[in-house]
Amino acid sequence: MTARTLILVEHDRREVKRPSLHAITTARALGGDYALLLLGQGLDEMASSLVSYGAAAVLVADDEALAEPLADRYAVVIAQAAQKLGATTLIGHSSTFCKDILPRAAALLDAPMLTDVVAIEEKDGATTYQRPVSAGTMLATVQLAGEKRVLIIRASAFAAPATDAASSPIERLEVDGSSLPGGTRFVSREERVSDRPDLTEARVVIGGGRPLRDKESFDRLVGGLADLLGGAIGATRAAVDTGLAPNDCQIGQTGKVIAPELYIALGISGAIQHLAGIKDSRVIVAINKDPDAPIFQMATYGLVGDVHQVVPQLIKALQQS
Repeated sequence: MTARTLILVEHDRREVKRPSLHAITTARALGGDYALLLLGQGLDEMASSLVSYGAAAVLVADDEALAEPLADRYAVVIAQAAQKLGATTLIGHSSTFCKDILPRAAALLDAPMLTDVVAIEEKDGATTYQRPVSAGTMLATVQLAGEKRVLIIRASAFAAPATDAASSPIERLEVDGSSLPGGTRFVSREERVSDRPDLTEARVVIGGGRPLRDKESFDRLVGGLADLLGGAIGATRAAVDTGLAPNDCQIGQTGKVIAPELYIALGISGAIQHLAGIKDSRVIVAINKDPDAPIFQMATYGLVGDVHQVVPQLIKALQQS
């Protein structure tokens, strides 16, 4: 079997990370057959969930040596899969998982690489790519030399793929665990248990800034509103740096890029790096006591007021509705 494009699918050992599937939309735009690649251990159920996306095949590398995402091992298997398919394009989505692994795979494939791709255009027989620079204030248009390419896309810039009636075959990739690199050793995994949805996948996100003052206020206002709306919580870099929220809640150029249906910003002024992480949200609601806060220029709806007064009233109204 051959395929022009190979898509790396990320998962959390229980289910597929939905943003990684947006790369399918990218592959369809590029044209040609594409294959999906899963790496790990115990992947049968996840592989079955991927057969309806029109791929030429769902490739599964299932081995004890791949139980944890060690970049040196994963990169070797990914490069071998791409070479086996004759794939000239390798795609992943913008996450710490892909940004750790795909640069190594690109080196093994001797292929140029671009990160944070937000648009692809074909013009006069040439392919160009757009990616944000200068904290998202500008877009750079880039061309890659040669036939090979490794792309890390921003999932928020590409639509979720529609399913296909035809069922893709599942093919096993033989993995010799003893031959994989052993330079990195897995020690432990710490996971923050939460009943809230994942920040990058949530339909509703409530973000908080430094004006929330302390962790108790952050949890009560941001967390309380998020729980009522079934949303995830996010934070600015300043809020994370001052200990109001954990690092994995940071939104922005140096954090996570999100595209929920509704983003509510509480006490967030709108620094450039934060706006770069929320600009693809469908509806942005901003509550800030500074009428000149930059976030109001991007917000769909804005309310000038003190979050410590406005948000408790909003929470009370939602509880009574």
